[in-house]
Amino acid sequence: MNRDKALVVFSGGQDSTTCLFWAKKHFKKVVALSFVYGQKHVKEVDLAREIAAEAGVEWKSMDVSFIASLGKNSLTDTTIEMDEQRPEGGFPNTFVPGRNLFFLSIAAVFARENGIFDLVTGVSQTDFSGYPDCRDNFIKSLNVTLNLALDEQFVIHTPLMWIDKCQTWALADELGVLDLIREKTLTCYHGIVGDGCGHCPACKLRREGLHAYLQIKQEKEK
Repeated sequence: MNRDKALVVFSGGQDSTTCLFWAKKHFKKVVALSFVYGQKHVKEVDLAREIAAEAGVEWKSMDVSFIASLGKNSLTDTTIEMDEQRPEGGFPNTFVPGRNLFFLSIAAVFARENGIFDLVTGVSQTDFSGYPDCRDNFIKSLNVTLNLALDEQFVIHTPLMWIDKCQTWALADELGVLDLIREKTLTCYHGIVGDGCGHCPACKLRREGLHAYLQIKQEKEK
């Protein structure tokens, strides 16, 4: 089995872009797969294509818009006002039920047909925002399920699982892509590229992590 190729589930955001360049460092061939799932900030897919081209990796996109019809959430339904804070005792309404389950399952089938058995995703339990499908136990369970379902030996890599946003920025800098990720990725739930709107949950995490990392870097350079 060829283990020198990897497929990255690639949204064009901070985390998946960091993972894209992490994969380039660890694998000879990298393919990026993006999904159109009815998201309001669909421009992320165009950015993903541009970033993949700049990174020199093959890029594919897949329409899985059926995901938007399965449940109500503020990332796919324009009538729902986005939660600015995680509600107590529940999920934020930015949670898209089943998104990572579908993405990774589809990615595994696509990868298998292209002779790829290493999958890379940017989920993190440290900064998981209350999304159950970003946790380590889910990824481990799904990895087993995919291997059983397809009778293969996939490995799902999660380079960001146990690091926070500050450490994610540090990794981006180590990989030489901090400026690219800061200026060209889309993390903002309102669809604003780069530093974003500044007040949605995704922007808050991103900004606080960047501020913390730049402070640490500045102290080291003194």
